[in-house]
Amino acid sequence: MKFLARLAPYFLSALRIAAAITFIEHGTQKLFGVPTGPRVALASLIGLAGLVETFGGALMLLGALTRPVAFVLAGEMAYAYFTVHAPQGRWPIQNQGELAVLYCFLWLYFSAAGAGPISLDRAMRRA
Repeated sequence: MKFLARLAPYFLSALRIAAAITFIEHGTQKLFGVPTGPRVALASLIGLAGLVETFGGALMLLGALTRPVAFVLAGEMAYAYFTVHAPQGRWPIQNQGELAVLYCFLWLYFSAAGAGPISLDRAMRRA
């Protein structure tokens, strides 16, 4: 188990990268209809969410400005949950908000934990 404990910082980076890739997909879906779905108007809250998810997700993928970006992304997901999902039902599984809740707490964790060793944040500290 000590071997796995030594790998924990790298798993943190891997989790950040995997989460960022899927988060970017949510943004590009809204902005460009890619990989699936209709495009939305940029001058809407959904368009703004697409911008935040695409560019914030890209910064998370790179591990750049991780803590402040993750905090903003957590706030976006909390806002999405309480304005879009919560009015549709009491429980996240009922109102289809479980992904918003999961991303919210995942980004909140990264705002506290940082990016991990595989990141631009770490590379900039070394320089």
